[in-house]
Amino acid sequence: MSLQPEGARIVSVCFPDLAMDRWRRIVRQQRTLPGDDVPVVLAVQGTHGPVVHAMSAEAVQRGVLTGARVVDVQAIHPDLHVEQAQVEGDRKLLDRVATWARRWCPWTVRDGLNGILLDITGAAHLFGGEARMLHDMGTRFKMQGLSARLAVAPTRGAAQMLARYGGGGVICGPEDVEVAVAPLPVEALRIGEDTVRLLQRLGLKTIGRLMEVPRVALMRRFDRMAADANPLVLLDRALGRLGDPLNAPKDGQRWMARTRLPEPVIDPVPHLEGLAVDLCRQLARAELGARRLRLTIYRVDGEWRSRDVALASASREAAHLVRLMAGKLDGIDPGFGFDLLTLEALVAEPLALHQDHLDGARDAGRDVAALLDRLTAKLGPEKVTWSAWCQSHVPERVEGRVPALAGDAKEGPVLLKERPLRLLEPAEEIAVLYAVPEGPPARFRWRRVTYLTARFEGPERIAPEWWRDRPGTRLRDYYKVEAKDGRRFWIFREGILGDGRGGDPRWFVQGIFA
Repeated sequence: MSLQPEGARIVSVCFPDLAMDRWRRIVRQQRTLPGDDVPVVLAVQGTHGPVVHAMSAEAVQRGVLTGARVVDVQAIHPDLHVEQAQVEGDRKLLDRVATWARRWCPWTVRDGLNGILLDITGAAHLFGGEARMLHDMGTRFKMQGLSARLAVAPTRGAAQMLARYGGGGVICGPEDVEVAVAPLPVEALRIGEDTVRLLQRLGLKTIGRLMEVPRVALMRRFDRMAADANPLVLLDRALGRLGDPLNAPKDGQRWMARTRLPEPVIDPVPHLEGLAVDLCRQLARAELGARRLRLTIYRVDGEWRSRDVALASASREAAHLVRLMAGKLDGIDPGFGFDLLTLEALVAEPLALHQDHLDGARDAGRDVAALLDRLTAKLGPEKVTWSAWCQSHVPERVEGRVPALAGDAKEGPVLLKERPLRLLEPAEEIAVLYAVPEGPPARFRWRRVTYLTARFEGPERIAPEWWRDRPGTRLRDYYKVEAKDGRRFWIFREGILGDGRGGDPRWFVQGIFA
């Protein structure tokens, strides 16, 4: 936590076109961008259809407003180019940018949906002063394709207002805060629309006008509002009269082993054991095990190459990790040699210290996990699969094949009644010679053999899954049928007469009981 003592310096970075900048970067890699004369908007779903979330400069010049319905804008501008906004992707990008910004200071945090905050107290001199630091920030953000407005102030609120409403590029000292924020509109306090309208009706349209009004008169109107919505409290925080600490999340722990070589080499295999032992020692101290590994070699020509390995279960056995990584290095290009190697645990999971069996017996579960790791590393993740349960009432969907290292199935099957040991995939259609009304077939032919029904149980009705099946899919009535010869079948009727979803119902054998 940054406590913002006396002399604190806060940088606010606002990315006004974050959504559009990210969209341009993605589209530039996949296809050609629309022309500069074409208005582009990014839309999100609103109450009455898609609404404008972000827009290009051409759309702004044509008067398109955020929150306007897309159909209304298209009626005015037929050449409007509409794309779907990805708000969650923008938020993740902003989180990554906030973490990356710790190159300048240890405390950074995301600020809303289009900004970050940095507490640079005591760090500006490392970059030649605040002016050079801001220039360095702006240059690096521009290199990443992000347009940014920056401002420095003694408090978080003042920095936010100056970056978002003051045009950016402002360096505000402690004695200049009131003068710097006075001409800004009251919206800069980031208060609700109702509070903004109330202040404007009172003639308080700027921060300066709000500061001139006697505090007692306004307190009567806003004393019951929450602190984060009260304009007087927010103003006091911006002016430094109240504390406003910056709560920055901690850096994620990285588990990495490095080896620096005195001269370039070509073969990384001899150095794997030392890297694995070092990494496993770090993980053991934290009682963790690696689930995903990345080996990276840094070549002398400035390029780097990496290989990833996934594990079936958390492990910190150095010999096992070496065997997995050694099998992935055949196609790696060392160039003219490399002088730095790193082995990083990208994903680590709790793995408590354990004692082997006193009788010397091996843990079968660990052996299976090690076998899956070695097979997957050699054959590829799509070649080594196992069964996984899925939430579905439809029998053929209950079980599916997934890569063995994709993780444990998180969903269990829905089994309401007894199911046969053997399921036919796909279900085989049968010819019904005589059917009991609203019951199973009294006589049916399957695989050229005619069967007579001795007894049955059912029906068990399974309706279509409307979120997955196509419109018109028919329901199923399942029966457990025992034939005269003792064989037991699991039969279902697809559809019922008069359901409006096809002709006569069809019968199928889905499975065979033991």
